[in-house]
Amino acid sequence: MSEEKDFYTAQQIAEKLQVNIMTIYRYINAGKLSGYKFGKEFRISVEDFETFLKENKVK
Repeated sequence: MSEEKDFYTAQQIAEKLQVNIMTIYRYINAGKLSGYKFGKEFRISVEDFETFLKENKVK
């Protein structure tokens, strides 16, 4: 049974949030955003990105 996940690149996340890609790398390194590293590239699952957005919502 294979569960297929959708992923974003760090660049795609940066574009969605309108921030520099280095900001996304800092979030990943600080543990604020979960990601997977394949070689030199990061991938962020859709679920992890949605969780990140919910956790950072200003009330």
